[in-house]
Amino acid sequence: MPETSRPGSLVRVYARWLAGFFITVELVTVAAVLWFVMLPMAQRAADDLAGLMVLSAQTWAELPPPTRPVFESELASTHQIALRPDMQPAPDTGFRHGFYIRFLELAFERRLGNEAYFAREHAADGADWLWIAVPAGGRSIGVGFDSGRMQTNPFGALAIALAVGTLLIAAMAWWLARRIAQPISRFEDAAARLANGAQPDLLPETGPRELADLARHFNRMAVQLREYSDARTTLFAGLSHDLRTPLARMRLAIEMLTLKPEPALLLRLERDIDEMNQLIGQLLDIARGLHPEAAQDLELCAWLEARAEVHRGAATAAGATLEVHCARDLRARAAPGMLARVLDNLLGNALRYAPGPIELRGEALPPIAPGAAARLRIAVLDRGPGIPQDQLTVAFRPFHRIAGAAKPIAGGFGLGLAIVRQLAHANGWSVGLDRRDGGGLIAWVELATVGD
Repeated sequence: MPETSRPGSLVRVYARWLAGFFITVELVTVAAVLWFVMLPMAQRAADDLAGLMVLSAQTWAELPPPTRPVFESELASTHQIALRPDMQPAPDTGFRHGFYIRFLELAFERRLGNEAYFAREHAADGADWLWIAVPAGGRSIGVGFDSGRMQTNPFGALAIALAVGTLLIAAMAWWLARRIAQPISRFEDAAARLANGAQPDLLPETGPRELADLARHFNRMAVQLREYSDARTTLFAGLSHDLRTPLARMRLAIEMLTLKPEPALLLRLERDIDEMNQLIGQLLDIARGLHPEAAQDLELCAWLEARAEVHRGAATAAGATLEVHCARDLRARAAPGMLARVLDNLLGNALRYAPGPIELRGEALPPIAPGAAARLRIAVLDRGPGIPQDQLTVAFRPFHRIAGAAKPIAGGFGLGLAIVRQLAHANGWSVGLDRRDGGGLIAWVELATVGD
């Protein structure tokens, strides 16, 4: 396959774009200043100087001869203009003196009605004079001025400004491009490390709003991937550990059955198989929690009553009471299947570890801040032994056993809360555990109201 050239870096691309844009703006500005300011001013100044020179020649021709030397002296000292009687018009030599002198020649042509050209003359003092013949009083009078009076060099000034501006623009474009591309470069490096299986450092959530939001989303994704990786490692380790015990019992039972078949051994095999099936089923629940489900509008109180009715038989068998307390007119926007699995796990934990009075509560919560979205909370409250304060967060880890807690009932693997957290993260909900005043535990999930 033919090799393709690698695209330039973001800094180089942005620097070229910014430099091209700024240089274009500078050129347009220079062109506008030349066309709309400097050229009209030069034409006006040339026209004024031509008028002064023609007027000087005509005035000199009309003055009495004795007063002409005084007029010439005043004209030289005030306007740096000299007069030369009986000077013949200069021919067109093809020499051009620049835009301003050309404007002067055109101004003379408009006043004299014929073509007029300047002649250059080097004076003894080194000055460079420009002369033009003006007809006045029946004579051809030469009018000249020292070209040194034109000390300004606007085109040179523009050229210097353009050159210096281009250098400054190139430096500024490079600096701006690096400043813009630096967060993207950090993001690219972190994404590459994440793609290679490493754990990148979290990005600073600073700078412009879009970059800060991008860093915030990336950090959230990196944390979630880290949690998923930790959960996967814990799941595999817990699975191998929890499957090893029933497999060992099954192997022992099979060996004993080869020696002496007994119904009790067959019953133990069946229980071990059921236990392994339940463990695998809960692991599949965690995996299914990553698949999205369409959200629906739910009338929360009626939905909670229906879920409580499903668990009343299990509550009665466990010696527990289950009551529903819900504020009316609460409507939630959620995936009903996912929410049902979350609530079933929370209720299942309460019935397993805290049989007794259990309350299922639905309530509206005030916004966290003014203008923030309203929230709904579904909570399961029990009066069981609870969980120590320092273990409320780690209780959501897969296969986690609460230190100091009583031995769980058979069939519990420490995956119920892990499933709840996985489902909540997949749907953008918040979950948590709190100790209850007077003893017991509050397990809750927060979700959005309709319209949020």
